[in-house]
Amino acid sequence: MRKSREFEDFVQQFLRLLPADLSRSRADFEKVVRASLNATFSRMNLVTREEFDVQAQLLGNTRAALDELEKKITELEKSLSEKQASG
Repeated sequence: MRKSREFEDFVQQFLRLLPADLSRSRADFEKVVRASLNATFSRMNLVTREEFDVQAQLLGNTRAALDELEKKITELEKSLSEKQASG
């Protein structure tokens, strides 16, 4: 998962919830939290909303092209069958 603003915001919100007495080792803890969250999100195969929308649009375009090709094949099969029957 590439780092995004949402990921950074999430990490910052999480770190704000930590008790104040962890401030002494905050930098080390922050590194561990970032690495852990990043690894977890990577294993989850998450995508951004933008990536999802792009893929949904591509799928829609592909589906429309497939429908058109199926229609053309049906018409060609019908035409071929009519030609074979008549001659």
